[in-house]
Amino acid sequence: MSSNNNNNRNTDSNTLIENETDAQSKNDGVTSKSTELAPCTGCTGLDRPDEPMNMNQNDEEDVDDVATKLIMEDPGYHRDLLKDLLNVMRLVDDAHVQTLLGMIRADCAIEEVKLFVEKTLKDVQDAGRDGETVKRLQDMRMRVRIESGEPPFRPQVMDIHYLCDVAPYKVPARPWTTVTDDDALVSHLISLYFTWDYPFYAFVDMRAFVQHMRDGNTNSDLCSPFLVNAMLANACHYSQYSEAYAIPGDVKTKGSDFLAEAERHMHSYQLERGRSVRLASLQATLLLYERYSMSGDDDLGYTMLHRAIEMAESLGVINGPDLDLDKLQMSEEMRSSIQRTAWGLFQVDTVVHTNFRKPSKIHRVCVKRIDRDESQPSEQWVPYPTGRAPRPSFLSQYFDEACRLSFIARDISHHLYQEPRPDTTQHERKKEFYNKLQEWEAQLPDFFDPAGKPPAHILLLRMRYHAIMISLSRDGFGVHTFFSEEEGKSQTTVPPSSQLPAHLRDKATEQSLASARAIASLVRVHREEYGIGRTHPFTTYAIMVALFTMLDHASFDILDSDFLALTSAFSVIACRSQVGRNLFHIFRQSVRAQDQEARVQESDQVPEEIKELFGRYPRSLKPDKWDYYEDGLDKDVAAADGMRMKNYAASGLSLGQDSQDRR
Repeated sequence: MSSNNNNNRNTDSNTLIENETDAQSKNDGVTSKSTELAPCTGCTGLDRPDEPMNMNQNDEEDVDDVATKLIMEDPGYHRDLLKDLLNVMRLVDDAHVQTLLGMIRADCAIEEVKLFVEKTLKDVQDAGRDGETVKRLQDMRMRVRIESGEPPFRPQVMDIHYLCDVAPYKVPARPWTTVTDDDALVSHLISLYFTWDYPFYAFVDMRAFVQHMRDGNTNSDLCSPFLVNAMLANACHYSQYSEAYAIPGDVKTKGSDFLAEAERHMHSYQLERGRSVRLASLQATLLLYERYSMSGDDDLGYTMLHRAIEMAESLGVINGPDLDLDKLQMSEEMRSSIQRTAWGLFQVDTVVHTNFRKPSKIHRVCVKRIDRDESQPSEQWVPYPTGRAPRPSFLSQYFDEACRLSFIARDISHHLYQEPRPDTTQHERKKEFYNKLQEWEAQLPDFFDPAGKPPAHILLLRMRYHAIMISLSRDGFGVHTFFSEEEGKSQTTVPPSSQLPAHLRDKATEQSLASARAIASLVRVHREEYGIGRTHPFTTYAIMVALFTMLDHASFDILDSDFLALTSAFSVIACRSQVGRNLFHIFRQSVRAQDQEARVQESDQVPEEIKELFGRYPRSLKPDKWDYYEDGLDKDVAAADGMRMKNYAASGLSLGQDSQDRR
């Protein structure tokens, strides 16, 4: 993480492609009247028409409108820039075209593109290529330099992307972290976390945390340097700023400086035992689980989850007798924080173990759930920083429904992976769970309907429901069955599903396919409303489950619109993390095994980006950017033709084989 301050932050926040939803923002115009300002150097350098800004010191709310108006003045600018870039790279060679396309899909910062163009120019000059190629590369280098906002520090006039970037949660950097003293950067990251990551599990009391962070009391039980740095490390996953990287452009280093500081604090908190465990330490440990899992270090991540469960048990909030918090002397915010942490941990446990094919470790939660109607209709969820309109958060209603779904997931995990039931058939027991799941979905409130464009976390909840449906309908993913000869004897006495009547197997297969298509529909809504680049990592898991369900279907068609939509979304998400890249490589190997790629190239209906994704060249000659990440698959020893999902953690992040500790 580069050192930052308010006057010296890189302008790398300019991104190659604006968020898919930004172009749909509406400009309400600027109505304030005061001093007329001359056009900024950025507009002048880009030959944009003069657009003097009428600003009033008291009209900060108009900054967003001004920024949006300037962006919308020339909506084709970035498209033309990208088109010209691609044309120039085609003059170089196909490998450079593939690399640039990968950067476009990853929505890389303009600074990364600038470095790529400069390196390409140097390589071409060293190779003694013709003058026309060199000249066009030099022209592109100048255009990209202008767009990147050089010199490499924030100019006195902020770039337009930064003007749009008004963080909803303003918090200080100090005294919480030594990585940066830039309050704007920390506010940006905390806002990203509470927008895209937090709602899915919601194991922190957001109001209490933000208030205690603003107060600056490092001895607080609800906010600590350990918790803040762990949260910032996770939040970097959602940021496009270069400051989120220790090494700009290297996704493996996203948030690594904040992570290193969190780990240093973790060692000082390891002496906390029993009732002396701080709630903030438990929450930070849960965040480290998520962080390590996102990095592909699933064994260490699972260790953190185990530790968090042990800490919660020592506090008496799970796997014990009922605990009446009302009888204890504590503040209301502490009571609320304990409830959220206990039930949030329960959700993490059921999500993870269902997909690790292990029984959930949390049998019961000892404290009451939060009030289902705690969230008022006036409470808004702001899809920061997309510029899309806020909408009711329904966060407490979501939390309550997620807990109800977790009860079903817990029971499914215990039945499938722990409790032998010789007195019943597998189909009958599965049908009971199937009916419970359907009943849960039928009872969802109307405002959870995807047609109403609800907040992202509600879309994810429905994806989670369908992912559970798929795991219930099938005996496993690909060749790794729940009831294989090797695993079945130790986990259940029920015969493998292959011994079920054909009509039951067919019904289960069609149910899983229907859920896969439902996930595709939800991903479309998410992408249309909020983009897909900042989605919660669980989306990666849901997409993988849906894609492999479709791949394994007897009538798989590579031109299936749902399959192509999921593939396109997956390619965007995968570029944002190392484990995502590894997963996408596995997926591509599985698609190749179907031997239908030629149909993609021959189709007039398939978008160009999908054709580029599956390649236009013979496999032996094709410069494949995804193959560069094959080294990251050292844990996946299965051959490509039999490769399928392994013990993939439900935050969408685990590829490794079973840890020895997963018992």
